[in-house]
Amino acid sequence: MAENTSFTDSFACEHGLSLYIETGSHKILFDMGQTNLFAENAQKLGLDLSQVDIAVLSHGHYDHGGGLRRFLQLNSKAPVFVSRYAFEPHFNGTEKYIGLDTELKNSDRLIFTDDECRIADRLTLLSCNKRKKLIDFGSANLNVFENGVFCPEDFRHEQYLLIEEGGKRVLVSGCSHKGIVNIAEWFKPDVLLGGFHLMKLAPGELLKENAQRLNTLDTDYYTFHCTGTEQYEYMKQFMQRLNRIRCGQTVCI
Repeated sequence: MAENTSFTDSFACEHGLSLYIETGSHKILFDMGQTNLFAENAQKLGLDLSQVDIAVLSHGHYDHGGGLRRFLQLNSKAPVFVSRYAFEPHFNGTEKYIGLDTELKNSDRLIFTDDECRIADRLTLLSCNKRKKLIDFGSANLNVFENGVFCPEDFRHEQYLLIEEGGKRVLVSGCSHKGIVNIAEWFKPDVLLGGFHLMKLAPGELLKENAQRLNTLDTDYYTFHCTGTEQYEYMKQFMQRLNRIRCGQTVCI
């Protein structure tokens, strides 16, 4: 419902992410974009956000949680599962605040999660904070302000939604800050929907290496948002099962 690009001119787009997901038992809102745009696009798609019964915030950045207040206004029942670290002060560099609206931290609708949280039957949130990284992608100049100083992000506030249904394991990731190769290797899902956070990586050997490593897994990939258009087109040369999702697009998995 919100993404950097649009499937048709009927849908506006923005730098951000919001996905509406239906399983056999649940209607899920995964992230809420940067603004209220997700709600406007949902209306165009004929989706009633008041009927969402579970909401997930993948991490504590403004382009994924900027529409949180609007969702709480539109929906009076769905719990919002968010990492207990999500409301820490997050910055791009030291000047630009990229965190959440801290006024919402005390909402009784929020359920704060730790490293693993079973949110419903066949739905689990995991942060993987204790798992070993195969590749360290660093913090990309993103910082958290704690104890009076800026520290490189470890992205402890990022969590992933694992859906186990119909004999498939489907993983949903917002930005994959801990490294898309790491995440794919940790879970080895049948399907992975996620931003790859490679938009600043120029096409070349390193991006090719990432694509080739992802391609070794028996996984179908659907990507968006922070992967980057140029990066997606380049990686697709080396990945037979890589697809892209845009605003207004519906896929069945």
